[in-house]
Amino acid sequence: MNKLILTTAMLSSFGVASASAHATLERQEAAVGGGYKAVVRISHGCDGKPTTTVRVKIPEGVVSAKPMPKPGWTLEKVRASYAKTYEFYGHPISEGITEVTWSGGSLADDEYDEFVFSAFLTTDLPVGEVLYFPVVQECPDGAAERWIEIPAEGEEGRDLDKPAPGLKLLEKTGGH
Repeated sequence: MNKLILTTAMLSSFGVASASAHATLERQEAAVGGGYKAVVRISHGCDGKPTTTVRVKIPEGVVSAKPMPKPGWTLEKVRASYAKTYEFYGHPISEGITEVTWSGGSLADDEYDEFVFSAFLTTDLPVGEVLYFPVVQECPDGAAERWIEIPAEGEEGRDLDKPAPGLKLLEKTGGH
């Protein structure tokens, strides 16, 4: 019986990992009301072609995003107004980076890399829910992998062909 439960659990977790193993977040849980270091992992290119651009959409309620430059890649930041004004360490903030793009590099199809930014998860975000960060990988000749699908109510990311990386929002405990 225990062997069956363990096998089922292993197969279930394999299903989750394999369905979303192409563009994922290293840390898939974080508390609202604090900082979050997002590490977007890219594990392959586009049908044998290298990845030359990685674009990440920063969801509403995630503010003060600061991307980490990557040697050999050009960093672009799209700034825009947020849908509302948020409190950021006691100060109102109503605009910021809403999309980050690393381009001009070359990540071979058989290589792996990480694209990093830090941000603040506002207390306006719904604890217990999953927040999605759509990612688009672009490759030569117009090829692309679009990890942008967000599950409908009652659906899970593993049910989708191209799920957006998700972050489960936790309640803040202790500290500042």
